[in-house]
Amino acid sequence: MAESEVRESFAQQAVWCDRLGSPFTALVCRLAGERLDHTTAVGRRVLDWPGQPDSFGDALPLRFAGTLHALARRGDATDLTAAYPPNATPAADVLWPLINSALTAHETFVLSRLDRAPQTNEVGRSGPLMVGLLTIAEQTGLPLSLYELGASAGLNLNLDRFSYRLGEREAGDPDSKVQIAPEVTGPSPPAAEVSVVARRGVDLSPLNVANAEDRELLTAYVWPDQTERLERVLAAIDIALAFPPPLDKGDAAEWLDHQLGVPPQEGVTRVVYHTIAFQYFPAQAQQRIRERLQSAGAAATASTPLAWLAFENEPEMGGKSVLRLTLWPTGEERILGFGHPHGATLALSST
Repeated sequence: MAESEVRESFAQQAVWCDRLGSPFTALVCRLAGERLDHTTAVGRRVLDWPGQPDSFGDALPLRFAGTLHALARRGDATDLTAAYPPNATPAADVLWPLINSALTAHETFVLSRLDRAPQTNEVGRSGPLMVGLLTIAEQTGLPLSLYELGASAGLNLNLDRFSYRLGEREAGDPDSKVQIAPEVTGPSPPAAEVSVVARRGVDLSPLNVANAEDRELLTAYVWPDQTERLERVLAAIDIALAFPPPLDKGDAAEWLDHQLGVPPQEGVTRVVYHTIAFQYFPAQAQQRIRERLQSAGAAATASTPLAWLAFENEPEMGGKSVLRLTLWPTGEERILGFGHPHGATLALSST
């Protein structure tokens, strides 16, 4: 991969961080893309990256930014910690020497972390998911069995244990430590009872919230100047410690083949869902998942419905994050709305 493409991936990530409300992470990405060089081992590793560095490949800028945030949170690089939120952001010419010094002093840690793909588990995406679950519950009148693809640590498998205000609709557990209240435009979701009777998820590298290092990974990939997101993921981790989500390690397509190969339970709606994960699956796995859902949907009945709920960035929709629901046995597909990739805003559809 050409060095120019690596630098461009950092520039593009900076643009997205600015758009998504993280000027600090945007600054870190912009500085790295402009000022990393081959004089350090980390600079050589980044600039000579062998894979696809952008967000549709290895997400190299997010690996880099998350690694620095982990260093700052650990307190191993005290000068870097002092420059990170909630402290005031120093000028670029002050911040970069602190970053560069930390990259050299903690070279082994940084290089090892760069080898790991980003692990995010954005709890705010449970907002659009709950809109989908309310819609499914209202249409089927049945309890739900959940199957999450690309579940990371499985925080969003506990989504019924969070509290929601979605327009005029309240849902979930009103006493939950996780409060989700996106800015909603359009009609409120339907009034329905969401009853989850089973849940399970899969990830290529699932994280275990009982493990301190895995908890550190989850928090490090939350952008440091977004305090509300940090507080929310920490609260969701506490819930996951009390209610450990069942997770399997494996390929999503193979896992779904197995899960949908088990005869469905009468009187329960199976819901397969994923959020900002599908784009990272290989094209062959994406097609296999589509075909498996179509074949299982063809066998669904009114007493054994199947739902496919996705909140994903769709290039053909201008890169918007689209909340899309397909519900069998009818096979009707609907766009329920559009949202901020982290779930901060939702524009819900009336159809």
